[in-house]
Amino acid sequence: MCGVTIEPAVDVDRGRLKAEIWIVLGVSLGQSGVYAIISLIADLTRGPLSEATATLNNSQSSRPYLDLTYQLVGIAFTLVPVALALWLLAGDRTPVPVTRRLGLDGTRPLADLGAGALLAAVIGLPGIALYLVGHALGITATIVPANLNAYWWTLPVLVLQAVKNAVLEEVIVVGYLLTRLRQLGVNPWVATGMSALLRGSYHLYQGFGPFLGNAVMGVVFAEWFRRRGRVMPLIVAHTILDTVSFVGYQLFRSWLHLP
Repeated sequence: MCGVTIEPAVDVDRGRLKAEIWIVLGVSLGQSGVYAIISLIADLTRGPLSEATATLNNSQSSRPYLDLTYQLVGIAFTLVPVALALWLLAGDRTPVPVTRRLGLDGTRPLADLGAGALLAAVIGLPGIALYLVGHALGITATIVPANLNAYWWTLPVLVLQAVKNAVLEEVIVVGYLLTRLRQLGVNPWVATGMSALLRGSYHLYQGFGPFLGNAVMGVVFAEWFRRRGRVMPLIVAHTILDTVSFVGYQLFRSWLHLP
């Protein structure tokens, strides 16, 4: 199929690979999923979910340059599990570079950009509708995408946060996890379901609507990677979605009287 890199067979130590997956997820998005479940339980036991608020991209200090430092350091350290996942994949006994195996190379920039923009459009508009419906039904918290103080660096940092989220989630939840599950011989549809459920799980702090929406997004993204073998368009799509959400909210929050 188009874009899929055929790899030589990789010798698999199943026990080691399973432990590796647990470790990588335990220091990254698997951990986020556990905390999200706890947060959801806390909100449900506090009162109606529609009265809860999930705030992203908070300021870390009232001192501008200290806040900037916290933001940049947080972005850098959040990406360490990505480096770990790529390093582990690079240790596989295959001559194919890990960037080529995951479709993270720069060989198809225009195609990746176009595909990413298309995926963002396909996912973005239904996602907004699902959020509004979920909030009206009382199964989704009020989401505040950005809560940074207004400085000269606010918008660039929000874009960096969007890129960070995209790289972290698409490399680990799609590229790394699906590669390892394939090496373990997991049925492709089961692997897609596992990837999608993981993606939904760490959004549960926002409520059941975002869980469902992100799980559906996870199915689309996982199947794209499984059939086309490229993570880069997924990173582009995710970056577009989060940039529009974060930057748009920051710019138009007061004008639209958003929470």
